[in-house]
Amino acid sequence: MNYLAHLLLAENTPKSRIGNLMGDFVKGDLEKYKNQYSEEIINGIKLHRKVDEFTDTHPIYISSKRRIVYNRRFSGIIIDVCYDHFLAKHWARFSDEILDKLVNNIYTELQNHQNILPVNLQQALPRMIAEDWLGSYRTPEGVGLAFARIARRLKRENTLATAIDELMNNYSGIESDFLSFFPEVISYVGKIRQEPK
Repeated sequence: MNYLAHLLLAENTPKSRIGNLMGDFVKGDLEKYKNQYSEEIINGIKLHRKVDEFTDTHPIYISSKRRIVYNRRFSGIIIDVCYDHFLAKHWARFSDEILDKLVNNIYTELQNHQNILPVNLQQALPRMIAEDWLGSYRTPEGVGLAFARIARRLKRENTLATAIDELMNNYSGIESDFLSFFPEVISYVGKIRQEPK
């Protein structure tokens, strides 16, 4: 799952959304962050990790990764971004909130809490907002730009900038996978919320 999915799966509070977004930026044992982050942010990071584990081992997600031929080494990254595209495309199926409104609220929340964000997320935030990373997933062109950004960030040589071709060549199959998978991850998160804290 990528940024947009994690934000939708978070509790409907700023700190939960921030924690879920920070899941890709905060590594290691969360005990060492207990004095740095609130319990709600820590719980958001934990949910992010549980969703990633559920996703990475799910047969539909694994099937989607197998559709990637030329960038197989990066198939997980590619499918995560593709799933965010299909989430944006089918947003009204999964949320009553207008996507643009949510995205703008999240950018504001991130700016309001910038001082607690990990340094690498603080550094990325101006670009994230200026380039509208979250809102741009709805178009294939936006997805292509996301792949190009990721390709530049990776240290080793890669062909991720061309991964948009993988999406377009497998568009209906990946879309069908996503529409089958996402209700299952929503159900999984619902069960986690019912567990005693």
